[in-house]
Amino acid sequence: MDVIRETGNRGGKTVTVVEGFVGIGQPEKEQLAKKMRAACGCGGTVKEGRIEIQGDQREQVAKILAEAGFRPVFAGG
Repeated sequence: MDVIRETGNRGGKTVTVVEGFVGIGQPEKEQLAKKMRAACGCGGTVKEGRIEIQGDQREQVAKILAEAGFRPVFAGG
C-alpha cells in the first residue's frame, strides 16, 4: 500500500493519499480514515477506494497503518 503526498489540482493544498488496499472493504477504510483524522487533527475522506487526509501527514498515517497490520510504503513526492 502506498502513502503519497499530492498537491496537484487541489489549489496548492497538500493532501496525504493512501491507496493500494488489498482485501479490505469500504467500512474498514472508513474506520482507518476516522483514526487518521483523529490522530492528525485534520479533515479527510474516502474517495474512489483511496483515503485522503488533509496536509502532509505521511509519518502519522504510516504509523497508524503499521499498527493496523499493513505495510505502508512511501511513494512519489
